[in-house]
Amino acid sequence: MNDDPREEQLSAAIAALPRYPLGWLQTPLEAAPRLSAALGGPPIFIKRDDLTGLSFGGNKTRMLEFSIADAQAKGADTIVYGAAVQSNYCRQLAGACAKAGYECHLLMRPEREMDKTQITGNGLVQRLLGAHVTVLPDNDRPSQQAAIQAKAAELRAAGKQVYIPRQPDTVDLEALAYAVSALEVVQQARAQGIEPKWLYVAAADTTQAGLVLGLKAIGSGLKVRGINPSFNNGNEERMAVMANQAAERLDLDVSFTAADFDNDDSYVGERYGVPTAEGLAAVAAVAQNEGILLDPVYTGKAMSGLIDHIRSGKIGPDEPVIFLHTGGAPALFGYAEEMIAALAG
Repeated sequence: MNDDPREEQLSAAIAALPRYPLGWLQTPLEAAPRLSAALGGPPIFIKRDDLTGLSFGGNKTRMLEFSIADAQAKGADTIVYGAAVQSNYCRQLAGACAKAGYECHLLMRPEREMDKTQITGNGLVQRLLGAHVTVLPDNDRPSQQAAIQAKAAELRAAGKQVYIPRQPDTVDLEALAYAVSALEVVQQARAQGIEPKWLYVAAADTTQAGLVLGLKAIGSGLKVRGINPSFNNGNEERMAVMANQAAERLDLDVSFTAADFDNDDSYVGERYGVPTAEGLAAVAAVAQNEGILLDPVYTGKAMSGLIDHIRSGKIGPDEPVIFLHTGGAPALFGYAEEMIAALAG
């Protein structure tokens, strides 16, 4: 039992929010000694948010507990969203809709030419979960957003009560979900007698916003390094807005600016959705040393950043470090050719 009043305040504030149970929480904080030894580096611990349970698990499950509750409160019966064809968010959203009884429509953006014709990985799972999946003709985000709004309008005209998650007035619900994970990390590290300085995570917005929110709210000295899977375009400013909005919703006396966020896009490679050689090597290293599966687009690139920081001395050999595993392993099957080529060397 923890007696820190700041931790109790954060727990109570989050517990007061409507929440639809979807995941297996809390997730383990697991030592990775063979990976540490292989890198000749510091003690590495992996926060296993790939084990949240819903439809292969991942970080979005925590977020969707709050978004689904919001959809319920607003009387929705149908949810519409879209992202990349191999989207982990859309896989878990389809699972949440199946569990909670929502009709789910996904309008998906092809990152690669093969995404237009091949149904693999997350794309297969989305369909298996009952989602109505449309693959759009082009990899164009503005056109995708317009298509989502058009589909929502069409369904509303047909009498459906439509909810679109991650809107400006609700995206903080998904950010604050990761304040919960931050609290778990701090308490688990304390219980295991470790004092990490850094927490590494594959993050572009909500996950890192929530982690930073939670750590600042409880006064933790643990610092978050977000390794961005896509090129940073004002991400720090957006995360500060999300964190401030979430803090206000939770009535927490903390505030944020872009300077509170360390978000590194130097491991993206060619672009979002395209694996890097270093990221694929990181996936293989974690699999072959710890039996843990990362993915080629998010966690693989983030782990490649952590490995580079260990090898370059940015992290000292005796400084324990935590890697937050946000899930995504089903995407491995969508990148099988690249992964096999990497293993062949």
